[in-house]
Amino acid sequence: MLELKKIKWMIKKEFIVLKRHPSRLVSILAFPIIMILLFGYGMGGDLTNLPVVVVAQDDGVLTNATLEAVKSTDTFHVEDITTDVNTAKEKVDSGEVKAAIILPKEFDNFTTDQSKAATLYLDSSDQMASQVIIPVAQQLFAKVSAMAGEYSTAMGSSAGTMTTSITTENATVEPSISNSIEDVQESITLHINKIFGEIKYIDFLVPAVLGMTVMMSCMMGMGSSVAGERETGELARLFMTPTSVATVLAGKIAGKLSVEFMRTLVLLFAAIVLFGVVIKGGIINTIIVLFIGALCFVGFGIMLSSRASTQEDYTQLVMPFCMPMMFVSGVFYPIETMPWIFQKIAYVFPLTYLNDAMRGVMIKGLGLGDIWLDLLVLIGFTLVFFIVGVKRFNRDV
Repeated sequence: MLELKKIKWMIKKEFIVLKRHPSRLVSILAFPIIMILLFGYGMGGDLTNLPVVVVAQDDGVLTNATLEAVKSTDTFHVEDITTDVNTAKEKVDSGEVKAAIILPKEFDNFTTDQSKAATLYLDSSDQMASQVIIPVAQQLFAKVSAMAGEYSTAMGSSAGTMTTSITTENATVEPSISNSIEDVQESITLHINKIFGEIKYIDFLVPAVLGMTVMMSCMMGMGSSVAGERETGELARLFMTPTSVATVLAGKIAGKLSVEFMRTLVLLFAAIVLFGVVIKGGIINTIIVLFIGALCFVGFGIMLSSRASTQEDYTQLVMPFCMPMMFVSGVFYPIETMPWIFQKIAYVFPLTYLNDAMRGVMIKGLGLGDIWLDLLVLIGFTLVFFIVGVKRFNRDV
């Protein structure tokens, strides 16, 4: 049976401890600001094998040459080639691919002097991927445009049957054309459609840094709250009182969530004030997602600390979980660009789903109903962690 009055005093105890240890309080307030400054100004990297879809609405030399050019670029990994523009856009909207390269109808029609226009339909919520995709696509179509100009000129200079070739990095296409055309200068314009508008790097990074900070602070905090107090004997003295295990654990969870809520607000405030970060989905939705994430990682900490007799033991248990989550859960680089084994591992970690939900709310402006699957997975993890933690908790260790 839960004893609410005692839970209230446990929450008060957490803040009394902070008052008695000013250095710990300073760390809680200063660390989020330092973290957002370091990650906001210092991170970056090169990306390859970004998943894209190509829409080919025509069939001919120029279309084939463009397809080969896209496939031969290390930056892109062509997930699909389709003729349906809507299908390609749905893949981008759902996050299945980072961009759709849309080649227009009559892309191979050289009988007109009208310029050709291709479209890059881009998921701009992934700012790191966007800043790589755009210049590579522009360079690619500049080369294709040059090939098209040479092809048109060659066609215009011949009055009969003519054979020419368009060479890409991996293939040479040799068409046979019979035509008589005036000299035409071909140019291909690339229109860029950023579906979520202009996204700064800090906008991309802040949601994941928030999630990572909640993970680290909750999991490491449970080490001092449970394993640390077990080591100093505080937990044993608490259990000498007529207090149930459920009440103790509920009090520890409530106290830790209260502290982490304060830390989260500090980090959000720092991101908004220092970098002008805009939360498109609303600050309330953001806090709800962070609360669910914090509850999940507090449960993770309870599960790992249930048998740890000292804080050092707990640290040794938690680090093998925390460090991989930081690097494979999409905090700094898109998951799709990682080796396939890391992609599989990423979806075993709850931080992956917290990051996806945070970016959905903060960058894409999604509501809670749009990220229900991420939240459901986080709640599922939370239930498993608490059930295992409570069942394995040993008050006599």
